[in-house]
Amino acid sequence: MVRFSRVALAYPDPRGRPGQPVLRDLSFTLGDGSFTWLLGPSGAGKTSVLRLMHAALRPTEGEVEILGVRVSRARRANLPPLRRRIGVVHQEFRLLAHLSAWDNVALPLRLAGTAESTIRSDVADLLDWIGLTGKEERRPEELSGGEQQRLTIARAVVTRPALLVADEPTSELDALQARRTIALLVEMNRLGTTVVVATHSEDLPARHPARMLTLAGGRMVADG
Repeated sequence: MVRFSRVALAYPDPRGRPGQPVLRDLSFTLGDGSFTWLLGPSGAGKTSVLRLMHAALRPTEGEVEILGVRVSRARRANLPPLRRRIGVVHQEFRLLAHLSAWDNVALPLRLAGTAESTIRSDVADLLDWIGLTGKEERRPEELSGGEQQRLTIARAVVTRPALLVADEPTSELDALQARRTIALLVEMNRLGTTVVVATHSEDLPARHPARMLTLAGGRMVADG
């Protein structure tokens, strides 16, 4: 479950003091196994909401509860185990430049202690699904922007996380790959993962109807 209760967020100014709030008075609950679109124009606060959801930030005010952990009150040592249960698709990819495409996807499984035989099977299946078969040994700089985005998505879902948050996961993809990517996220959701997708697209929510949370100016303006 994901629960926001009267949440506000302000990033610190250069002196370390809270600046102007970027999120204000957000309250909502996402049930286990739900699929949610997070909508709103650029600057509405979507990325900040996702950062709170994967425990990269703590709220300035209010309470954020993720997968049974109250992030606002959690000890620092309790946050890494929580984060390992969350898959994240960042806009800026954050791939490891010194690793091959294969090893970027395999890394979360290796960190989790997964058997190499399972890693080989799971990584091969995912790279085939996202259309990167034959490019396993290429490093991120040798891939196009769209290929890097697909690789980022594969890395986020390979561990079958309890919660998956995706920030504009189709922005660099053509129409076919965008549909395949959303189909993968929908399938993850069908298997029990709670999925939250931030997007500017009006087409994707129309093709895949689900709950929509709409932000404007750091506030929730629609929930339906």
